[in-house]
Amino acid sequence: MNVPDNLRYASSHEWILVEEDGTALLGITDHAQNELTDIVFVDPPEAGKELESGEVIAVVESVKAASDIYAPVDCEVIESNEALNGDPGLINTDPFGEGWICKVKLSKPDQVETLLAPDAYREQIG
Repeated sequence: MNVPDNLRYASSHEWILVEEDGTALLGITDHAQNELTDIVFVDPPEAGKELESGEVIAVVESVKAASDIYAPVDCEVIESNEALNGDPGLINTDPFGEGWICKVKLSKPDQVETLLAPDAYREQIG
């Protein structure tokens, strides 16, 4: 499984990439997309939605099941990945790139440090 070293991970299989301007991209991990198999629909969050860590931020539907995606940190949604509307399979083919789900403004930036480091996430998924 691909587990990039520049990200932090939630035990519920979301990743977060904090950008230089303090915003962050969120998505699901390679492990998660592999477990879900073919993703056919994404219900992304609306811009302006404020969430606390652990709240449902999006829903991803695959040929197997619908799965809730959780906010790994307290945040406000800035934008959703519009490309997923036309091609939800981007999450399968490029989960850490074009398959990001949303961009957020961090409410408590220090929370990112409480998420799993890459080695700890690798250990979790075996």
